[in-house]
Amino acid sequence: MVTVIGVTSVLVLLVVAATATVLGSQRKSVDDADWNAALAAAYAAIDEYQNRISDEPSYVKYGNPGSEFSNPTGSATATVQLPATHNPAFDLGESGAWATVPGSDDARFRYEVDNAEYAATGTVKLRATGAVGKQTRTIVANLRQTGFIDFLYFTDYEMSDPDVRGMSVNSPASPSCTVIHKWKPGGSTRGCTTIQFGNSDEIKGPLHSNDTMLICAARFEGVVTTGNPSGGFDRPSGCSLPTFTEGAPVYSPSIPMPPTNSELKQETRTDVPDDVPRPGCLYTGPTSIEFLNGGKMHVKSPWTKYTNIRGATGATGDNSQSAQCGTPAQLRNGVTLDVPENNVIYVQNTPLSGPNGASSTDTTAPAVAGGWFTPSQPAACKHATSGNRLTNNLGHSQNVVGYPRTNELPPVSGTDADTSYGCRNGDVFISGQLSGGGVTVAAENYIYITGDLTYQNDERDMLGLVGNNAVWVYNPMRYSSGTPLLGSHRRIDAAILSVSHTFAVQNYNVGGDRGVLTVRGAIAQKFRGPVGNTGPNGYDKDYRYDGRFRYMAPPKFLSPVTTTYGVNVWIEVQPAFNPDGTYR
Repeated sequence: MVTVIGVTSVLVLLVVAATATVLGSQRKSVDDADWNAALAAAYAAIDEYQNRISDEPSYVKYGNPGSEFSNPTGSATATVQLPATHNPAFDLGESGAWATVPGSDDARFRYEVDNAEYAATGTVKLRATGAVGKQTRTIVANLRQTGFIDFLYFTDYEMSDPDVRGMSVNSPASPSCTVIHKWKPGGSTRGCTTIQFGNSDEIKGPLHSNDTMLICAARFEGVVTTGNPSGGFDRPSGCSLPTFTEGAPVYSPSIPMPPTNSELKQETRTDVPDDVPRPGCLYTGPTSIEFLNGGKMHVKSPWTKYTNIRGATGATGDNSQSAQCGTPAQLRNGVTLDVPENNVIYVQNTPLSGPNGASSTDTTAPAVAGGWFTPSQPAACKHATSGNRLTNNLGHSQNVVGYPRTNELPPVSGTDADTSYGCRNGDVFISGQLSGGGVTVAAENYIYITGDLTYQNDERDMLGLVGNNAVWVYNPMRYSSGTPLLGSHRRIDAAILSVSHTFAVQNYNVGGDRGVLTVRGAIAQKFRGPVGNTGPNGYDKDYRYDGRFRYMAPPKFLSPVTTTYGVNVWIEVQPAFNPDGTYR
């Protein structure tokens, strides 16, 4: 009997153990499925947030200011705010809601936004937590706008700009042509001058053109894409095949250019603290900027009356940021200032009305060369009291910051005005070595890069140049077309964008061999701009991609009309929330 009872007890224990094992396996199987599903829910959260900010780019300002991730210091001035329309993914705590994954019975998510670096780098950080059953998993992702700086070289059209004047002292008039991509119906007879990549060109980074490229024996060390649905490229007769280290050009959808860079001017407003918490600097008329050591810059902008604006149209001027941007009195003769780190400088055309406008009776107009400028001569810079033009030593009209320089023959001249350097144009003349962080400089008209433009620290410093019209590599000629005024070789470290026109070398087809033009950064333009010809004149290209642009951008750099956000970094971390919604 004792033996029977013992055997029976052992059998009972075995049955209990087996049952427990089966039930435990079932629970483990359920937990494993929920654990995997929770990660999928976290990824779904990132996708949902990407869709929101792609549809509404300003959504990056929203989040929960009570979140530990969005506001780790608990500051009363958090960088995020809750949107007017409730988003359950922003909720916190046990009483807060969760957003649900469409089509799921139990999958839910929350996300927290850190946009503290968005203005400086274009990157927003997201902490997304997915929850299913009793399991939660969390991912931290960096999201950045996809755009022009994804490429070392971007063009909308592979032809010479039909509208730009001022390229060269002896450049012929632009041909009559139809602005259309060559691969579109009628494009083969557009009549435009297509600029080719030559045998000395090396493009060391990704490249995209919305047009069909003309290539002769050049070398491409990066992925090459084209808006031509058929892919490929054109090759002139007699040219050797180019080298593509990452494969021949393949189709990728066209990327639309924004119509203007005027949205950057809005970054100088002082009346919208939610949208522009740190206003940049606004300057008016021809403006020179030289970057100096120690995070400084020297700025001369004699036409500037107000360095900031109020209202979407700039109807009201504001000098409340004069400590950062300089006072009108200082700017008339030039002043050394701190570079507005992680911010924007915008140079506008001189208006004839409004806060920065001028009139012949306006006694607050800036004094230059002992007199006052009046709007009655918008092209010819005249000394108001004497009626004499400001000129260089060759008799060519000179703008208020001294261009054309001594001995310089302007590329485009007129009987009364030299249109290369308009008296009242929003042109910026820029050079030097940037130090101290990032800044974007934009111009309503031209940007002239008047000397080497480099970084003091290649890891910290970052420059954006956004010209509404052309961005010129300044290359002046003396008297005639034969003698350059500057030495050979040039270097530019920047992300460069010409919204409506081109990036080109001034006087590219005269002056003999100018050496190498090194650009380390990114170049985007509506039309191809020449930097030299087979004379040989001008420069050979040495273009190298700044790899930091894969993860970050110059402050508030312009993006394409159609904006999407890509995830460039993600990592799983310890779960942020418990299944009940409380912080873990």
